[in-house]
Amino acid sequence: MADPMRIRAQVTGTTATVKVLMSHEMETGLRKDSAGKTIPAWFIQEVSASLNGTPVMSAQWGPSVAKNPFLQFNVKNAKAGDKIAVTWVDNRGEKRTDEAVIS
Repeated sequence: MADPMRIRAQVTGTTATVKVLMSHEMETGLRKDSAGKTIPAWFIQEVSASLNGTPVMSAQWGPSVAKNPFLQFNVKNAKAGDKIAVTWVDNRGEKRTDEAVIS
């Protein structure tokens, strides 16, 4: 299982800025190892976020996203104390969900 995501969420007025650092190798399937064998593709395919259980964002990713990707987005109608949950699913079926409280 991958390391936990680092999620920071801060509200200004009624909009929260959410910053997420994900830990994932993100292999494209094009690189070769030292023996010349192709390293299989392994990347995050889907990212979603919810505010207090209500979906607020979803994205489809591909193999061109960098290792340990960073994502930032804004959520309207958020307030301090709300919970933001971020989930990713990769092309191997692995899944990770982490949450943070908006400050």
